[in-house]
Amino acid sequence: MPRNLDLTALRSFVTIVDAGGVTRAAGFLNLTQSAVSMQMRRLEDGLGVKLLDRSSRKLAPTAAGEQLLSYARRMLALNDQVYGLLTHAQFEGELTLGVPHDIVYPAIPQVLQRFAVEFPKVKVRLLSSFTRILKEQFGRGEADIILTTEDGVDQGGESLTELQLVWVGAPGGQAWRQRPLPLAYEQRCIFRQAVQQRLDAQGISWTLAVDSDNTRTVEATVSADLAVHTVLEGTEPRHVERIAHGGALPELGRLKINLYQGHVPSPAVDCLAQLIRAAYAHRRALPKEELAFA
Repeated sequence: MPRNLDLTALRSFVTIVDAGGVTRAAGFLNLTQSAVSMQMRRLEDGLGVKLLDRSSRKLAPTAAGEQLLSYARRMLALNDQVYGLLTHAQFEGELTLGVPHDIVYPAIPQVLQRFAVEFPKVKVRLLSSFTRILKEQFGRGEADIILTTEDGVDQGGESLTELQLVWVGAPGGQAWRQRPLPLAYEQRCIFRQAVQQRLDAQGISWTLAVDSDNTRTVEATVSADLAVHTVLEGTEPRHVERIAHGGALPELGRLKINLYQGHVPSPAVDCLAQLIRAAYAHRRALPKEELAFA
């Protein structure tokens, strides 16, 4: 008598392998960890073989699991294709996009607007936080896609562009001439330590005029010409301007904007990721003087 494979359990198996663990897979599947573990036990018991090697910290498929994985991917792809073809249902649901707050503008609002046209019944939950926090959330499966600002790119990520870090201050401001140089930063800003080290290396004294957990506090202080700040080129808020310091301040480094995408197959997630890629490809093609207005 023929026996049938459980497609739900197969999807959990594929997601565990892609995510590297049950906890992350559970987050991507919106299931509890115990539910995913139970599905795996049921699948292994039904087939009478071990599919996952649990001897190391990161779960990996056994020889039997590798063989099943190839078939499972094709079965799930065919299942999703047939279901979409016969139901003609619009995709519904929710996905989560994480973006560092300082690069939300100008690209992300345009991306979300275009995505809403393609998937009008899919709600995008936008997480705006720091790169370190976003990567932790992504690692727990709490976000489908995240963007990050980093010196390099971790395994599984892709670099979309590389931007120069620049000094900004109040329009026509003079705070950048003061010594010690007044700086305004958020407490968990990924830029501040490297900037302080550059200043130290050039022998420029500085003081932390603002050490806040609020972006608005930093922006208000800078726009009032009470301190200076650093941002990635093209992301300058409109109430500040790039400082033409003529070498009085150190030149700063470049950082990568990276994209990390979850492993659960989803046309909606794929579309959102592609729209983000296209947005940054468009910005790479712009002359530097037009970046801030794109």
